[in-house]
Amino acid sequence: MSHWADAAPDDEYAEQSFVRPYTITQGRTTSARDDLTLITVLTTVDAPGEEHSARGLQPEHRLILQQCRTPVALAEVAAGLNLPVAVTKILVSDLITLGRVTARAPLAVAAGQGLDMTLLQAVKDGLLRL
Repeated sequence: MSHWADAAPDDEYAEQSFVRPYTITQGRTTSARDDLTLITVLTTVDAPGEEHSARGLQPEHRLILQQCRTPVALAEVAAGLNLPVAVTKILVSDLITLGRVTARAPLAVAAGQGLDMTLLQAVKDGLLRL
C-alpha cells in the first residue's frame, strides 16, 4: 500500500516516498496527454524484436507493457504498480508516444451501448487496490 496520503509531514519516509515517483517520471508532474482517465483501456502493441526495443525503458515501463498484454484499465495498471494514478499516466503517456501502448475509451461507453458491469467491477477493484 502506498504511504503517500498517510505519511506525516515530518516523517522521513514521507520524503523518500515522494522522491521515487519524481525520479521515475524524470521530474515531470503531469502527463503530456489529457485524454487518459481511470477507465481508459490500455493494450500493448506487439512490436517486432520487442525484447530489444525494451532497452532504455524504466522497469515501470516494462511492467506496464506486461500488464497491458490483455486490455486493462489505467486504474488497474496504477494499482498493479502501486503508484499514484498521476505517475502512471505519465509513464503510460511515454509508452503511447513510443507506439508501444494504445489507449481507448471502453467500447461499451464509447459505443453508447450501456455499461459493461465487468469493466466497472474491474475498475472498482483497481481503485480499491490503490
